[in-house]
Amino acid sequence: MKLYEADDKMIDLISDNYSMLQGLGAFGIRLGFGDKTVNEVCSEQGVDCYTFLTVVNFLINGYAPKETDNSISVTTLLGYLRASHRYFLDFQLPTIRKKLEESLRKDEQAAALPSLILRLYDEYAHDIRQHMKYEEKTLFPYVEALLLGEQKPNYNVDTFARHHSDTTGKFQELKNIIIKYLPHDGLANNQLTATLYDIYNNEEWLLNHSNVEEVLFVPAIRILEQQLKTDNVSARISSMIRQADTKETISDREKEIIVCLVQGMSNKEIATRLFISVNTVITHRRNIVRKLQIHSLAGLTIYAIANNLIDLNFPAP
Repeated sequence: MKLYEADDKMIDLISDNYSMLQGLGAFGIRLGFGDKTVNEVCSEQGVDCYTFLTVVNFLINGYAPKETDNSISVTTLLGYLRASHRYFLDFQLPTIRKKLEESLRKDEQAAALPSLILRLYDEYAHDIRQHMKYEEKTLFPYVEALLLGEQKPNYNVDTFARHHSDTTGKFQELKNIIIKYLPHDGLANNQLTATLYDIYNNEEWLLNHSNVEEVLFVPAIRILEQQLKTDNVSARISSMIRQADTKETISDREKEIIVCLVQGMSNKEIATRLFISVNTVITHRRNIVRKLQIHSLAGLTIYAIANNLIDLNFPAP
């Protein structure tokens, strides 16, 4: 088993595994990269190299990282899956149908079957299309929200995983009908055989796509969810600390008033000592209560002692 690395040449990777050609397009990697290494090609074309190699080694060798691997770029993987959907829905499915339709038209002996076979194909294609559209409308926006630091209520990746079905068996009945009942003249047989080959490749592609979602994408989203949950807890704790700090931050004038209150002075006496109005003293007292959430004189005394505003041996009021 050869695990491809960043220093391997991209051309060697593709030459050894031509099935990865479509994967290049899904990652947004354009051809014409010469003899550059995988890392050089990925860097130049804005693709996370680690994530690219993780997908490549998984598809080629079945090698999967640990579920705790947080080095995979969810953004890159999401883009890859989205592009794969577009390739499959907009190109792969219509192309196979067109080939199937052309090969059936030339089959005069099975004139009654073409419409039934095409209808069967359309039913299976519809199921797969709905499967992928669900992911595009539900899962992918959910992941985008996570990447923005937002976690939607009443949904998580485990909800998706529980309902994620395998679509690779959708074409089994169609293949069996073609193989059992539709071999005829040489040209029609060759065209049907070529179409069957495409359908088999299509099933392999679907299986790989489903496995990438289950083995790589789902664990990566779980890590993202956990990180966001941890970040939210940390943010809440930091917020509480900041709020507490704000409450404890009082002005020098307010400290003076606290000392006067602890010494048993009235509002009028405090105003006289500090050369301010009684109303100003009352305003400061309200601010002190709001900031410290302390309403009693005993509580203010404790605060004053703890913050070295008065001597520890000062007699309690």
